[in-house]
Amino acid sequence: MEAVIDVAVEWVFVCKTDDIPQNGGGCVKVGDEQIALYNFSRRGEWYATQNLCPHKQQMVLSRGMIGSTGDTCEPKVACPFHKKTFSLLSGECLTGEEYQLKTYPVKVEGDKVYVGIE
Repeated sequence: MEAVIDVAVEWVFVCKTDDIPQNGGGCVKVGDEQIALYNFSRRGEWYATQNLCPHKQQMVLSRGMIGSTGDTCEPKVACPFHKKTFSLLSGECLTGEEYQLKTYPVKVEGDKVYVGIE
């Protein structure tokens, strides 16, 4: 039997929906963390990850290209410099390396975007 751990999430208002381009990303800062926020409007979904690309330690993922991969159409982001791709759901590196992104839950209420911080 697997234990379920309930983690408290604080929803932080980060921007308005119009602040992030459709089918693109932007960066927001929450405390000391830079968070890449993605408006995947083709899917009607929002995602958030750390902005730091773990490959070369650059704060660039919010400028990455978003799309889908595989038969499951898993949403992904590609680093704009080195093209390493990461799942927007799990943060897993999809190009076979051991890199991992931190992901955050996102909710949209009206025109306000919130990111869940543990």
